[in-house]
Amino acid sequence: MTTNIFEKYAKLLVNYSLKIKKGDRLLINSTYLAEPLIKEVYKHALINGANVEFKIAVNGIGKIFYDNAGDDQLNYIPQLYKHAVENFEAILSINAPFNLKETQSVSSDKKKIVNMANSSVSKRFMQRSAEGSLKWSYCEFPTDAGAQESQMSRDEYENFVYGACFLYDDDPCAKWEELKNNQQKWVDYLAKRKTIRFVNKDSDVSFSVADRIWINSSGDANMPSGEVFTAPVEDSVNGKIRFSYPGIFMGQEIEDISLEIKNGEVVKWDARKGRELLDNVFSIPGARRFGEVAIGTNYGIQRFIKNMLFDEKIGGTIHMAVGAAYPHTRGTNESSVHWDLLADMKDGGEIYADGEIIYKNGKFII
Repeated sequence: MTTNIFEKYAKLLVNYSLKIKKGDRLLINSTYLAEPLIKEVYKHALINGANVEFKIAVNGIGKIFYDNAGDDQLNYIPQLYKHAVENFEAILSINAPFNLKETQSVSSDKKKIVNMANSSVSKRFMQRSAEGSLKWSYCEFPTDAGAQESQMSRDEYENFVYGACFLYDDDPCAKWEELKNNQQKWVDYLAKRKTIRFVNKDSDVSFSVADRIWINSSGDANMPSGEVFTAPVEDSVNGKIRFSYPGIFMGQEIEDISLEIKNGEVVKWDARKGRELLDNVFSIPGARRFGEVAIGTNYGIQRFIKNMLFDEKIGGTIHMAVGAAYPHTRGTNESSVHWDLLADMKDGGEIYADGEIIYKNGKFII
C-alpha cells in the first residue's frame, strides 16, 4: 500500500473518529507491525496539537506472560494503561497481530483471572466514554496473521480492511457522515419503541428497550462501523437464540452457540465446539445477562472473517452481547466481559418493534 492510504487512514482516525484537538493526551496502543500507520497518526495528532504517548507490543509477549506469570501477576492491573484510562483524553488501539493463535493453548482459567482483574479499569473506561471525557477508537492494521485468519491473501485482506473503512473514497470522512445520516432515521424510529423481538428459523427472543438510548455507531469509535445498538432492560430478555456464526472469546472459537434466556438471565447454554470455555464465560459475574442488542447495517461488509470489529457490522445480521453494558445506552449490567455473539437474519429473519414488523430478510422495511 502507498503512503497515501496510511495518511488517509490517519486523518480519518485523528479528525473524524477521535476528533483530536489541541492539548489532548493521546495513547496509541498497538504492535510495531503497524509502524506506517502509527507514524502518520502521530504526525497528524501533533499537527492538531495533541501530546502523544505509545504502548507498543513485541512478538510473543502474551504467551510469555501466561507461561511464566504467577497468581499475583495474573491479578495485577497494568498501571500505565490504567493511568491513561483514568486521565487521558483519547486512546487509539490499532489491532496489528503477530499470531492470533498465540495464546490458544493457554488455560481459560488463567484468562478468566486476568479478565476479572481488569474489570475495574474496563468499567472506568466505559464510564468516561459515556461521560464524553474519553474519546476512543479501535481499528485494524492488516497483517499476515489477520489475512490468514480470514482466509485471504495479504493483498485481498488489505483491500477488504481499507475498503470497509471507505479509504478508497476521495473523502472518507464525508462517506462516514453520509452513513451516519442514513442510520439516524432508524435510530429515531427505534427510540420511540418499547419492545423489540428478533426472530429467525432458530431463534425467537424479545426484550424491552423502554427508556434506553439507541446509538448510531458510524465510525466515531470503532473503525469501521455500521450498526445501531442499545442495551435491553436487564430482566426483560426472554426466549431462545442460536448464534449461527462462531463466537471468538480471547482468541478461542466457540461454535454454534444456543442460549435459553428467562427474565434476562441465560439459564441454559450449549455449543457444538468449545462448551468448556462457554461454561467458563458464564461463570464470570454479570456474563449471564445482556449488555447490548444490535443490528448490523454495513452492507459493504458481507464476509465473515472471525474478527468482530468487522463481523458485527455485517449488513443483514444482529448481535447480542453478554456482559457489560455501555453506560451511554442507560444499560446497567456490569461485568468484566462484553462478548458479542452474531446471528444471520438474511434468510427469513424478522424484527418486530412494539408488535409491528420493521425488518425482513436482513433489511429494514420502514
